[in-house]
Amino acid sequence: MAGRDSSRLEMKILRTRLQARIKPGLVSGGADASIKLWDLEQRENAQQDYINQPAATVKKAPSTHQYGITHVSFYPFDSQAFLSSSYDHSLKMYATETMAVSATFDLDSVVCSHSLSPIADHLLVACATQHSAVRLVDLRSGASTHSLAGHQRSVLSIAWSPHEEYVLASGSSDGTVRLWDIRRSANSLGVLDVDDAVGILGEDGLGKNARRRDHGKAHKDAVNGVVWTDDGKFLVTAGHDERVRVWDMSTGANALSHFGPIIKNSHLSTLLPLLVPSHVLAAGKQVMFYPNPKEILMFDLFEGTLLKRLRVPGATAAATQEKAAQMNLRNRTTALSWRVGDAGLLSAHSDGAIRAWLPRMQEDIQAEDEEAGLAEGSEDETRKRKREALDEIFRDLTKQKITFT
Repeated sequence: MAGRDSSRLEMKILRTRLQARIKPGLVSGGADASIKLWDLEQRENAQQDYINQPAATVKKAPSTHQYGITHVSFYPFDSQAFLSSSYDHSLKMYATETMAVSATFDLDSVVCSHSLSPIADHLLVACATQHSAVRLVDLRSGASTHSLAGHQRSVLSIAWSPHEEYVLASGSSDGTVRLWDIRRSANSLGVLDVDDAVGILGEDGLGKNARRRDHGKAHKDAVNGVVWTDDGKFLVTAGHDERVRVWDMSTGANALSHFGPIIKNSHLSTLLPLLVPSHVLAAGKQVMFYPNPKEILMFDLFEGTLLKRLRVPGATAAATQEKAAQMNLRNRTTALSWRVGDAGLLSAHSDGAIRAWLPRMQEDIQAEDEEAGLAEGSEDETRKRKREALDEIFRDLTKQKITFT
């Protein structure tokens, strides 16, 4: 299945943000400020390529976003609402049934990403903006309650802990990753440091008897990806130093996973690795999908082993050389999402397309092998006929009398 924005698909559509949930299945936002809902069960024949059409679209109006979408997410407790943030400095909430704006929050700065806790009752949306402070928006009161100060430059990525309802992590363009507990007067629990194999989070993982550290770098350059494992035991960060790091959140120490030089990351927009839900994996295993340009990389999260490369269709060597000077903007993978209730992966791309990746079942592999065998047999027959024709031509030539003058 491939879903393609039906509006404009010129070069200016540089990213698509998406998140999959239960029906209607998927919400996506484009750089043209469009927001669409997709029914992932629309496909009828799993054996054929299928182009999905949006189930609903947000109609342009003065109340909707006026600039590109930076992040979209379903309300974690009810898929009848979803959130979006934008370059127009706003965070908006929509009703899924009507696709109408139900609330708007002006943050007076570009909102790079946002996060709503999947377990908390406080309904605080943490926002990463071009300001150096993390902004908290209370959906109950409709106000920006307070800010978390500590970063020196803009905040690019943010995520609430799936295990501790008052704890969140943020990544900044200053190369730091900060941990916060919003209940504390000094909200920051400290920063993660790449050279630290001991940790800073203390006996309980929340700062008890912990050594204090306010200086240190998680990455040598901007951090534009922060993601928790679903059990809250590890944090994964991605940075412009083209490194992905794994942190043990029982201590805050660097887990020393290494993914090699294959990782690419150069855009300031949020780039989130996708962690496969633990319930679909063997006990103790963690798998990460990483959105590399023109491909999706699959790694063992702890060993750093490359398990598979998913190639984006249409990225030929000739096209790569031709567009090298243009930074291959149209081939970039901009977002990943896991398809809830199915072992499937969804990817968004800078050409405006959303692609679905489904696992190959054993019967699919057998069918492909049979087809390959038939094709090989047909190819052998073709080669035999060609050889016979050439032999006949050669025999005819050798029978002819040739005179040299």
